[in-house]
Amino acid sequence: MSLKQRLAEDMKAAMKARESGKKRLSVIRMVLSSLKNAEIEKRTELSEDEVIEVLSREVKKRKDALEEYDRAGRQDIADGLRDEIEILMNYLPEQMSEDEIRSLVREVIDEVNPSGPRDMGKVMGKLMPMVKAKADGKLVSLIVKEMLG
Repeated sequence: MSLKQRLAEDMKAAMKARESGKKRLSVIRMVLSSLKNAEIEKRTELSEDEVIEVLSREVKKRKDALEEYDRAGRQDIADGLRDEIEILMNYLPEQMSEDEIRSLVREVIDEVNPSGPRDMGKVMGKLMPMVKAKADGKLVSLIVKEMLG
């Protein structure tokens, strides 16, 4: 079953669950809407990788907003965003651990052989396609900076 089909099935299940599935239903509807908009923009059906890309973008938006609401002291909204992130993460590939990211960064650094922190772009350019949707870009960037600096 494709990820899009899984989302549609989960939306039906959330609709049947009524009260207990309200938050889940709204998040799934929002994701399906984002997928539809991406298909309209692209003028073709999205591949599985493109669906994952849209999901990752939605998670990133929420994580960025979460930081802002936490800083502003709006726990009620921040908690809602955490719930949404948790729901969306169920549809993304399993996230890599920090140790896995570090080992991959070491491999890429050995391969690219950067001369210092100025070559971070070369390392990130090689690394990001490898960790796409499996790791948070900010975390990867921090680890690369740490290992190059």
